[in-house]
Amino acid sequence: MQVIDHFNLRSFDLNLLVAFDAMMEEMSVTRAAQRLKIRQPAMSHNLSTLRTLFQDELFIRVGQVMKPTARALNLSGPVRQALRQAQAAVLMEDAFDPATEQRTFRLGLSSEVELLLLPDLTARLRDIAPGIRILARGGDAREVDAMLDAGVIDLSVGCSYLPDSRHLCEPLYQSSVLCCFNPQLLNLSNPVNLDAYMAAQHAVISQTDSLHGCVKDALEHAGAELKVVAAAPDFMSILATARSSAVIATVSSRIALRYGPLLGLEVSPVPLALSFPPVAMVWPLHTDSDLGCAWLRQQIREAILGTNGSNGADIAA
Repeated sequence: MQVIDHFNLRSFDLNLLVAFDAMMEEMSVTRAAQRLKIRQPAMSHNLSTLRTLFQDELFIRVGQVMKPTARALNLSGPVRQALRQAQAAVLMEDAFDPATEQRTFRLGLSSEVELLLLPDLTARLRDIAPGIRILARGGDAREVDAMLDAGVIDLSVGCSYLPDSRHLCEPLYQSSVLCCFNPQLLNLSNPVNLDAYMAAQHAVISQTDSLHGCVKDALEHAGAELKVVAAAPDFMSILATARSSAVIATVSSRIALRYGPLLGLEVSPVPLALSFPPVAMVWPLHTDSDLGCAWLRQQIREAILGTNGSNGADIAA
């Protein structure tokens, strides 16, 4: 691909190519001026400038008519093609056909959303948009603004996000938690009662240096303190810990219902009134009208609604 010399093109008035093309069509300064809806002196000035730029007469009078020079004839095809392409670009309407589009979308996802959304979204796109690819990466709430501003991600889906004025935010579902445990290692009734829950050892999700992690604020609000013995940022590692150890894993309701039974874990309501912020989708204001991004946001909405647990995963803890 030939590199465009923007500096030299900036010093060249592209309207001169329009004037040249009009002259090639009309072979008359007067008629070319009428076609361009400018006065004849202005058209004569354009022709003079073109002659200077190309170091050629371009059009010469032969008897009563104007004839193009060999240089003008060589220029006419490329100039006409360039003007047609410019016109098509100016008049082109935004279009997005998921069936034929070739595009990579970059998503910042929390660990919960990654496990819930990515499998269903990928399966959906393979059927309706085979050329669309998803590049997912961790979407820490503290870094979302910077990642969106830098174009590192096209949108983010997660929780604990305070929207910035230059970004748009749409809640997708209300967060809640359930607890999971291995019935072969913990002899607990289901549902787990409050005394048993408070007496047990726990594994929780933590994205920070706090051992109590994501449930810390909710526990403090409920006036409770758990015996946390393990914390990690990944939901599957916490569920795997509950499978191997005599601990209760308190995790997202949707994660618990979808993956807990696969690991042989019992799933129970949490016997505490815990409150969490909703999971939300965030995207830059300047991409709101991008047809491809708007289409992807709708696919995410539909995939989230179809996620296992949508009919009861958000039950109150």
